[in-house]
Amino acid sequence: MKRRSFLLQTSAAITAGAVLPRAYAATEPALRFGTCRLTLPQAREAGLEGVQLPVLAAADRLKIADPAVRAQYHGEMRETGLPLCSLMMGLFNEYPLASEPRAPAWLDQCIDATRDLGAGVILIAFFGKGDLLDEAGNARNDAIDEAVRRLKRAAPRAGEAGVVLAIENYLNGEQNARILDRIGHDSVRVYYDVFNTGTTKGHDVPADLKLLQGRIAQIHFKNGPKYLDEEPAKFEPIAAAIKDTGYRGWIVLETSAPSGDAVADGRRNGAFLRRLFA
Repeated sequence: MKRRSFLLQTSAAITAGAVLPRAYAATEPALRFGTCRLTLPQAREAGLEGVQLPVLAAADRLKIADPAVRAQYHGEMRETGLPLCSLMMGLFNEYPLASEPRAPAWLDQCIDATRDLGAGVILIAFFGKGDLLDEAGNARNDAIDEAVRRLKRAAPRAGEAGVVLAIENYLNGEQNARILDRIGHDSVRVYYDVFNTGTTKGHDVPADLKLLQGRIAQIHFKNGPKYLDEEPAKFEPIAAAIKDTGYRGWIVLETSAPSGDAVADGRRNGAFLRRLFA
């Protein structure tokens, strides 16, 4: 592209209010640590930097689509000084993206809400009834085909809104890469969970991370019922692979609270991540 044309298009995008997804903003720190287990005030108390907001309740019009609800979150972000790092569409575990008639409309509603909230990323969950593997561990190709079709339809809208649709599932890196290739749009990426893929499914997590380099929107860390620091050797090669790929963005705690004090346990797990990535 000629320089003048490039500058004109860039100026037009800025004038139109184009949004760069928070996960890829070049001016932000390489890594930020958030949680999907705490509220914004609790996350601030735990010393974390942001919150992933769950979208769980099914309705024709999702709660997050209500401007009044979003205004409440805007208020909490102002009060705490913390952002929402992403939205998590966990309702797809009960009402699968590949089969639920309302799913395309839900995607549209969440894309608009995510732009308004400045969150940048939507986690698209494929677990429970929405699992892309059958009981024998084989790929459910019909479900994958329909999920690809629906994500491909939503991708341009997400791209225009500066939002990334991030698929989280039990598939390995190669299977996820093939899905992204089929969709063929940069606004659809992978939400990588190092526990689901490694501990639960036995995938080679560092190899997956390297294979998906540049195609991961955000990363979940958890360790079942344990604290992360109880098994540091499990996470050290994972952290090394994340550093090697040059990943910039959020690492989100999806950790349990063994002590019963979610804030204190979030603080402990967050401190471990900072040591791990120091």
